[in-house]
Amino acid sequence: KKLTRSDLVEYVNLHYKAPRMVVAAAGGVDHKELSSLAQRHFGGVSFEYEGDTVPVLAPCRFTGSEIQYRNDDLPLAHIAIAVEGPGWNNSDNVALLVANSLIGKYDVTYGGGKNLSSNLAQAAAESKLCQSFQTFNTRYTDTGLFGIHFVTDKHNIEDMLHVAQAEWMRLCTSVTDVEINRAKILLKTAMVAQLDGTTPVCEDIGRSILNYGHRISLEEWNAKIDAVDAKKVRDTCMKYIYDQCPAVAAVGPTEQLPDYNRIRSAMYWLRF
Repeated sequence: KKLTRSDLVEYVNLHYKAPRMVVAAAGGVDHKELSSLAQRHFGGVSFEYEGDTVPVLAPCRFTGSEIQYRNDDLPLAHIAIAVEGPGWNNSDNVALLVANSLIGKYDVTYGGGKNLSSNLAQAAAESKLCQSFQTFNTRYTDTGLFGIHFVTDKHNIEDMLHVAQAEWMRLCTSVTDVEINRAKILLKTAMVAQLDGTTPVCEDIGRSILNYGHRISLEEWNAKIDAVDAKKVRDTCMKYIYDQCPAVAAVGPTEQLPDYNRIRSAMYWLRF
C-alpha cells in the first residue's frame, strides 16, 4: 500500500540498463529484422548508472526459521520446508536436480497410487498423507532454496513432514545407483518436455543468457546429468541438507505442525 509511482520510477531508472537486458527470440525469426526492431525500441536504453556506480546487493545470509499463519477456517494446510541451496552457477545444482527428480511429485488424482516410482509418493498414496506435494529448487545469484511443499489436512501434517524429512535423510545416506539412474531419465524427460514450443524455448534462452552468460544446450545438460552418480548425490545432499537448519512456512489449520526444534532434530540421524 505504501508503494508509490516515484518508487517504481526510481527502481526502473536504477536497474533497467542495457547491460542487464537480453532480447531473445525463437522460431521462424529473421535475425536482421529482429536486430533492427531491438535497435529501434531498445537502442535508447542507457548504459550509464547514476553516479557511475553499478548497484551491488549485499551477500544474502540464510537463516533457518519458522513462520506460520494459523487459520482453522481453511480446509487444508499448506506446508513448505526448505534448506539453503546453491546459486545459479554452482555445479552442485545438477545433483540437487537429480535428487528432486528422485523425490518426484504427487497428487491424489494420479492413477499410480502405491505403484509410483517415488518412495515419498508411494507413502503419501498408501497412507493418504497428503493431497499433493512437489519439490522445488529456487535459485538466485548467490543462494537458493531447496525444499518440498505439500498440501494436507490438519490431521496428517506431522506424519507427512516426518516421511518427507526421512526421505531427505535417505538421500544423504543410502540412495542407490539404480534409483539415481531412474531419476536421471525422469529429469532429462522433464527438461525436453519443458521446451515444447517457441515460447518456452525463448524463455529458456533469455534465462540462460542472464544466469549463465550463454545458452546451455540439451546435449550439455545431458552430459552434466550423466556425470552424476549415487555418491555425488549423497555427498551433495549431505552438504546442503544433513544437519542444516531449515526454513519452514505454514498456512491454514496448522495446529499439528511440530515445534521448530523437533523439525530441526529430524535433519540428522543418531545411529549406532
